[in-house]
Amino acid sequence: MELISELVKKLSISEDAAKSGAGLFFKLAQTKLSAGDFSKIAKAVPGINDLIKSASESGGGVSGLTNLASIDAALSKFGLNIKMDDKFLSVILSFVGSKCGKDVKVKLEDVIG
Repeated sequence: MELISELVKKLSISEDAAKSGAGLFFKLAQTKLSAGDFSKIAKAVPGINDLIKSASESGGGVSGLTNLASIDAALSKFGLNIKMDDKFLSVILSFVGSKCGKDVKVKLEDVIG
């Protein structure tokens, strides 16, 4: 998975941590974006539902995600530094922007940034 490889490389984290962390951000986006906007991201990120599921199964508490603060708390459950949210977000936004265009990137940033 291209996004996961980027997260592993740029953040120096394990593949499992990258999958779970990305799943948290995408779950938050799924709850806040319109179905149409989220489907654009889902088409650009193969396996996005598996990422969300991975975060849930890893104990990330995806049902309680409402903002970045809730992502911070969930990331800590994966043993990741609480300051990782900005780094995750930067890589995810860059990836989504390159695959979906600026409009979708801006919408994503508005709801999870």
